[in-house]
Amino acid sequence: MYEVRFHGRGGQGAVTAANILAIAAFKAGKYTQSFPFFGVERRGAPVMAFTRMDDKPVRIKTQVYEPDAVVVLDPSLLEAVDITSGLKEGGVIIINSKKKPEEFDFKNPVATVDATSIAISHGLGTKTAPIVNTSILGAYAKAMEVTKTEGMVPIEHVLKAVEEKAPVKSKENVEATREAYEKTEVKA
Repeated sequence: MYEVRFHGRGGQGAVTAANILAIAAFKAGKYTQSFPFFGVERRGAPVMAFTRMDDKPVRIKTQVYEPDAVVVLDPSLLEAVDITSGLKEGGVIIINSKKKPEEFDFKNPVATVDATSIAISHGLGTKTAPIVNTSILGAYAKAMEVTKTEGMVPIEHVLKAVEEKAPVKSKENVEATREAYEKTEVKA
């Protein structure tokens, strides 16, 4: 089973990203599960969401404590939350950041993309509150492809899931996903 933990802030779309990833993995032939974990449930507060995928039915019903991959939608969370808590050895870290992967001091593979700028350029959210979820999914697809992990979901399935499930601006979300996929840098 491959488990992904998303870290974001309320309003960034972490829950939607986890759901879209589950749909994309399902399209790729996997059994999937996706669900959120909320704390104070307000815009801007830290939130987590989870996706599981496997070749056999997923029956576990707990939150993900030992993820194979961590996706960070808001880089300020790196200072506020231990995003690597429980991360498996060799687990991939995907970060919405202008920094290069080499600038992070993690022993694990790291992928970065400026999902914020991409979301803004495609009119997703506002300049002060961009919605980066579909951009970060492009980064996820690229990171899994480069690191050749079990959590790989082909970009064409991610794009199709984004097109079907983006709540608004379907075309813009697909374009943001594709652009992020192309711009993601990975340090394996």
